Amino acid sequence: MRQNLHTHSTYCDGKDQPEEMIQTAIAEKFDILGFSGHGHCIYDDASMSQQGQAKYIDEIRRLQKQYADEIQIYLGIEQDILGRVPNPRDFDYIIGSAHFVEHEGQFMSVDYSEEMMCKILHEWFHDDFLEYAKTYYQNVRMMKDWDEVDIIGHLDLLTKYNEGNKYFDFENPKYVSIACDTIDALANKIFEVNTGAIARGYRTSPYPYKNLLAYMQEKNIRICLNSDCHDRTKLACNFQESLEMIRSVGYSSMVILTSDGFKDLLLEAFQ
Repeated sequence: MRQNLHTHSTYCDGKDQPEEMIQTAIAEKFDILGFSGHGHCIYDDASMSQQGQAKYIDEIRRLQKQYADEIQIYLGIEQDILGRVPNPRDFDYIIGSAHFVEHEGQFMSVDYSEEMMCKILHEWFHDDFLEYAKTYYQNVRMMKDWDEVDIIGHLDLLTKYNEGNKYFDFENPKYVSIACDTIDALANKIFEVNTGAIARGYRTSPYPYKNLLAYMQEKNIRICLNSDCHDRTKLACNFQESLEMIRSVGYSSMVILTSDGFKDLLLEAFQ
């Protein structure tokens, strides 16, 4: 079994056309490919316009039928907390993500660049990463009662530039407590293990950090493995290494998306 449900094409900030990504997925023996373009959000330059989102829906539905005999294609969307989709039933699934923090009516992206992250940390939070984390995770927890959200995207996105504990210690007990409280609040959701920052050279391990993934396993949180693909050449980026990490913290299954919804599948089936 090979699945990726977090995929970005030229409809938002990806490099490749949807059909090109499907052809690569087939060549790499994927069973399931889900598209999750950035839903329209006025604060996000990478998101689709309302017109572009309508075209995206039409094209993915067309390709879903065209390639039905070769691969299972699903139409999803990555919904930022600042841009909830008005018609969630248009999609097979929704990834809910927090990409921004707010200060005095201004919004800045936590993952656009390290320079912007440093500006947020220094100017808005006076270099106190714990205060930054509190604000960020409060935003993530907003999705607790959002029934349309199936998957929580890159839980600890604010740590994108923290490779080697550059800005704070991943094991800091106060930070871990904040993150775990968020996991508890969202325990009814599926969480993704996301290798996107590895593909783009910022991290050597996926989101979430291993200690948070281990906590998820203790709490019986369901997970899936996604590459947050923006470049079809990295569709399965770090999947093998991530599967080893998932096993090492005690997981025995992950979820796959089917025509009947999300189903659990034993890890031994994945490659």
